Amino acid sequence: MRTSHKLLLIGTLYASEGLPFGFFTQALPVLLREAGSSLTEIGLTSLLALPWALKFLWAPLVDRFQLPGLGRRRSWIIPMQLCTAAVLAACAFYRPDDNLRVLMIVAAFCNLFAATLDVATDGLAVSLLKPSERGIGNGVQVAGYRVGMVISGGALLIVFSTIGWTASFLVMSGLILLFTVPVLLFREPPSARPARGGWSWQYAAVAGVLPWLLVVFFYKLSEAVGAGMVKPFLVDFGLSMAEIGWLVGTLGFGASLVGALLGGWLTARLGYYRAIILFGTLQALAIATFAMLAAAPDGRLLLYAVATFESLVSGMATAAVFTMMMDACRPGSEGNDYTVQACVFVIATGIAVGVSGFLADHVGWVLYFSISAITALLAILPIYLVWKRGGFRALRLNQDSAKTAIDS
Repeated sequence: MRTSHKLLLIGTLYASEGLPFGFFTQALPVLLREAGSSLTEIGLTSLLALPWALKFLWAPLVDRFQLPGLGRRRSWIIPMQLCTAAVLAACAFYRPDDNLRVLMIVAAFCNLFAATLDVATDGLAVSLLKPSERGIGNGVQVAGYRVGMVISGGALLIVFSTIGWTASFLVMSGLILLFTVPVLLFREPPSARPARGGWSWQYAAVAGVLPWLLVVFFYKLSEAVGAGMVKPFLVDFGLSMAEIGWLVGTLGFGASLVGALLGGWLTARLGYYRAIILFGTLQALAIATFAMLAAAPDGRLLLYAVATFESLVSGMATAAVFTMMMDACRPGSEGNDYTVQACVFVIATGIAVGVSGFLADHVGWVLYFSISAITALLAILPIYLVWKRGGFRALRLNQDSAKTAIDS
């Protein structure tokens, strides 16, 4: 199968995941408030994302079971795509001002299907991509997901007043069906049998995995602390809502998209150890520059440049980390193993967001961004030290990676 065909397949599948997630986390709170929902009701919508944090519980089942004739990954991907499209179409007929409870239940099922789709898609991507293709493959993965989120969380919100609630959901449902076409045409090759010890806690017990999971956790934690308060900082800096929307939604999105693709391309050429150290250092530099801006808040043009640059290097670093996570998957348990790492990623982000607000509130912007930049640099140190000593043992679990290690 050609690399371009693999990238098209992966890109459309991750865009399918980003569509419902972007709508329910970004657009829905705005629409609920416009419909007169209370802040308490809007706050409870955050629980809709719970399947994304808990998907490691059923990830081993996705690895183990399949339908006859469909292939191991397609057995889950195709039904989940169709179920997601059906649920989105059902949402079209339950407006929040008519029956909020029913809408929330339907939305919860939609996220459950999308999270399960993510497990199968991750497993397919790990098994389908050769080690030399994983850098650019992860760039396309990140880009596809963000495109889906922007379509549903931004573009649909812009045209919502024109096309209305029903048409918006039917458009999303139609896009999911459109994105299903490549996987319907895809002939899945035979995959490795599920590895023994395929449950999440058994994966963490594999030699070398726990240290790697700790590195993933602290790397993402330190990076997300610095990025977690950028938007509130833009408000305090004096930017209007329109300026923030343009900076974050247009420049920021474009930069992160380019960063994901560029980061994937560079990771394939530099090797992921060199890439993550370089990208992580650039992230720390961007965060440190926010501290300089906080100390002398009079450079709006510089602020635009720094915020765009931070989005760019964030996309680059994400592509590099995801490439490393692929190599930490055992053949036969790719869906489960990648999902465990992704959940660690999500948990670290959630903790960082909570810590960042408390820290910024108590120490001020200058010290907050200074501390964040230092911790971002410190998070790179263990990666560098282990690399110089032969690399993480967990990153040699995947058989293909072991045969063609890119950082030998």
